[in-house]
Amino acid sequence: MYKNIKSLILIIPTLTIGLWEYVRHTFLLPYISMDLGNWLAPLLVFVVTMTLLRKLFRMLEVLQEMLQQERSDKAALLEREKISRELHDGIAQSLFLLSVKADQMEQGNELAKAPFNSFRKTVHQVNDYVRQAIASLRYPPVSESKPWGESIQNLVIDFRKDTGIAAELNWKLREERLSLKEKVELYATLREALINVYKHANARHAWVSGEEEAAGWKCKVTDDGDGFPAEALDNPGGFGITIMKERAQEMGWFLNFKQEDDGMTVEVGRRE
Repeated sequence: MYKNIKSLILIIPTLTIGLWEYVRHTFLLPYISMDLGNWLAPLLVFVVTMTLLRKLFRMLEVLQEMLQQERSDKAALLEREKISRELHDGIAQSLFLLSVKADQMEQGNELAKAPFNSFRKTVHQVNDYVRQAIASLRYPPVSESKPWGESIQNLVIDFRKDTGIAAELNWKLREERLSLKEKVELYATLREALINVYKHANARHAWVSGEEEAAGWKCKVTDDGDGFPAEALDNPGGFGITIMKERAQEMGWFLNFKQEDDGMTVEVGRRE
C-alpha cells in the first residue's frame, strides 16, 4: 500500500495533464483558446492536488507514522530482551549464589542466626525483585491498554502493601504533558524515591503528588521520617540518589531534596 500510494502521487499529475490536453485538443479547441487552455492546465493540476493528492499525502503520513512506531516498538522490545538477559546472566545468578552462601553461613553459626535471617530475607527479596523485572522485560509494555496514570496509582498501592507505610496519592498531572521517555524516567524516579523512604527514612507516612504549573510541571515524594544527612545527599554512597541525579540531568529536570523537621521532600519537575 505504501508503494502504491507513492506511485499514485507521481502518476496522477501526469495523467491529469495528459487527459486534459487530449480533451482540449479533441473536443474543446473550437471553444477554448490556446492561451486560456494554457492557464486552465495548471489550475486543473492545482485542484487535483488540493483534493485527491492531499488525501493521498495524509494516508502516506499515517503509514509512515505506523512504520516508525513499529520500528520503535521492535527496537524497544529488543533492548528489553537484552537487558533481561544481562540481568539473568549477571545479577540474578549472583544473588542466587549469595542466598545459598547465606543459608550455609546461617547453618554454621547459631549465634548469629537473627542477623543472618534478616540478611537472607533481604537477599531473597532482592532476588525476587530482579526476577520480576526479568519477567516484565520479556514482554512488550501495554501502554494502550493501561493508562500511565494507572501505573502511578498502582506504584503507590504496591508500595503501601509491600512496606506497610501509609502512602497517599494526589495526582493532577496529565500524561499529555509528558513524552514517552519522560513517563518512563519519571516513573523510575518516583519508585526510587519511595524505595529510599522505605529503606532509610523510618517513616510512617508518605505522600506522592504531581501537578501542572504555568511553566512546566512538578512531582513530589514527601515522608514524615528521619530523612537523609546532608553529607549523604552531597556524596551518596549508594546508587539510588546518584542515578536519580543523573536521570534528572539527562532529561533536563530539576531535582531537589528538602530536609525538614517533620520529614523530607524529594521534588522533581521541568520548567519550560
